[in-house]
Amino acid sequence: MQKSIAIGHLNIAPVLHTFINEQVLPDTRVSPDHFWSAFEALLIKLTPQNKALLKTRDNFQKQLDDWYQQQPDISTKDTKAFLTDIGYLVTPPDNVQITTSHVDDEIARNAGPQLVVPINNARYALNAVNARWGSLYDAFYGTDVIDTRGSLAPGKQYNTERGQAVIEKAKQWLDDIIPLEQGSHLNVNRYQITNHNLLITLSDGTTSTLKNTAAFKGYQGETKNPSALLFEHNRLHFELQIDGNAPIGKTDTAGINDILIESALTTIMDCEDSVAAVDAQDKTQVYKNWLGLMRGDLQVDVTKNGKTHTRSMNPDRVYNSANNGESLTLKGRSLMFIRNVGHLMQNDAILLNDEPVFEGLMDAMITACIALHDIDSPKSVHNSQCGSVYIVKPKMHGPEEVAFTHTLFSQVEQALGLPVNTLKMGIMDEERRTSLNLQACIAQANSRVVFINTGFLDRTGDEIHSSMHAGAFAPKADLKNRPWIAAYEQANVATGLHCGLSGKAQIGKGMWPMPDKMHAMMDTKIAHLEAGANTAWVPSPTAATLHALHYHQVDVMALHSRLHQQPQDYLPDMLTLPLLDQDSHPDTQTCQRELDNNVQGILGYVVRWVHQGIGCSKVPDIDNVGLMEDRATLRISSQHIANWLLHNVVSKQQVEESLERMAKLVDNQNQHDPNYIPMTTESGVKIGFNTARDLIFEGTRQPNGYTEPLLHERRKQMKQYLQQHSDSARI
Repeated sequence: MQKSIAIGHLNIAPVLHTFINEQVLPDTRVSPDHFWSAFEALLIKLTPQNKALLKTRDNFQKQLDDWYQQQPDISTKDTKAFLTDIGYLVTPPDNVQITTSHVDDEIARNAGPQLVVPINNARYALNAVNARWGSLYDAFYGTDVIDTRGSLAPGKQYNTERGQAVIEKAKQWLDDIIPLEQGSHLNVNRYQITNHNLLITLSDGTTSTLKNTAAFKGYQGETKNPSALLFEHNRLHFELQIDGNAPIGKTDTAGINDILIESALTTIMDCEDSVAAVDAQDKTQVYKNWLGLMRGDLQVDVTKNGKTHTRSMNPDRVYNSANNGESLTLKGRSLMFIRNVGHLMQNDAILLNDEPVFEGLMDAMITACIALHDIDSPKSVHNSQCGSVYIVKPKMHGPEEVAFTHTLFSQVEQALGLPVNTLKMGIMDEERRTSLNLQACIAQANSRVVFINTGFLDRTGDEIHSSMHAGAFAPKADLKNRPWIAAYEQANVATGLHCGLSGKAQIGKGMWPMPDKMHAMMDTKIAHLEAGANTAWVPSPTAATLHALHYHQVDVMALHSRLHQQPQDYLPDMLTLPLLDQDSHPDTQTCQRELDNNVQGILGYVVRWVHQGIGCSKVPDIDNVGLMEDRATLRISSQHIANWLLHNVVSKQQVEESLERMAKLVDNQNQHDPNYIPMTTESGVKIGFNTARDLIFEGTRQPNGYTEPLLHERRKQMKQYLQQHSDSARI
């Protein structure tokens, strides 16, 4: 290994030091000497505060454990009094109103889907940032939104009957969103522009116009023969692409070849839950991709069907304005957040006085510095048109930790010479002490907040760990039907509206985890909008295109005015723990099924994380349904089993037996992956298996139930194992 670079009290891994000095800092306002000295000063000042906050977490957990073990019966009244007495629950401040300014419209004014993507995978990152626009025809054709059985089955070759069903469904959508004064888009022969208005010729020779002529915003091509028509509805755009010579267009009477939908308005480039980054090499790759995105020059070569092409960031989309024919430009890329690591983990890419620095402090300084390439650049294409840097901060526990992040961002701004509040904060409302004190959390960052978002999985994982000794929790599927989760989701929206987030920030909802179940997503995810969320997470660009249709059905921003009200007292329900009912204890078969399902999910995710360094992927569940998994799913599953073990719902022997059986199942499910390293064959490696086992049996001792400490330790062990075997093979 190369010797680290010593600067003051810092020791920096050479790969990271070289990257920052030679790639990040040139063409910015910051010199290497200033960067490293300012960074050192920040770390010296904030590291003790970070440690103190983690100590507070441990102290609260000990008090909770002791209290629950002493209580024969638990009432919400007693719980509230206890939490208030120890300072876990605080009195919310009055009249909290965010004052966040310089916020891009994609966050403040426009409602739409949000993608979350592991930033260490350049191809995924490019797919996500380019998902600002998506093909409706492809989304319909390639998913189960249209029946995939019988004559409508997609097949290996293009199915013309399915293709016609796609066209009909898409044009029926047009009839709903931009209806004609007379007739239907199904019967249009021609679209043309006359005197800045859209003139539509129907199949019977008559002409029509749009009922809402203002919906027509622009076009490409000639007025008498446009190649594209641009429309706007609920502040979202979509485009009819017209080409009578194209494969699909030549089958259509109006020559429509596709409909492009403005889809993923925003994307979270994730350094955290969906990423396996454990050392300097991994972190440098994370930062390198973020740099490419901020400079706009990230590229990756993609090979498909034997052909290789270079994928890069999409340009803006340019039209002739419907009003006056002058140029009209719309962004071609999703607006990007960067999700930094939380307060817990340390990373030895940089040492302060020979101790690994807190990764969240490192992320804040480096990702903000990289963003200078966007906000300071003379280029015409920017991520933020308002000169802001959008940072999602996960896993904060309560107002004190939000205040610490606010201080951190202020210190970074000073170090980099940025105006106050350039760094905007997204608050993940996913930990119990945050959701119970959300208004107080928002108050601590009221000049920075641009985002609050619920997350069922992490929130449930923290609910279980926080109340581990209160009793056995209900099966996972039942947890979603208990009052606490509905109160949590409702309180998030109500508090956000009460604190003035509407028109200034996003109120978000969590992920749809099944990328192959789009019909079910279309049936259910609209509920997020109806609850008041102006963004919600989706697992793929295709899902973003389909979910965008919901935002044409529901004008969320208009809905906010009807939902805006003084928040109700959601605390009683939020404090009602979702424990097993004493009179309806699950039978042996149900318990075994729950255990196997949890164990299989843990193994399926952990073996990829530890053995292959894959932090997020579509992992088949016990029934071979592909689920988008990240560390949040691992946290809830491992904590759930640990809780059942503690309360004797299942035995250690049962868990051991399930681990052995499910490991064989997971190996079998991954047998077609050439890079997969099995756990159970003679040549298998047990590091992943042992990690899964320890996450369960040591679950009650993991900090707040987090999986990162064990995962990082074992991934490093696996990388060392692979290096040793690679060296042996060369010898």
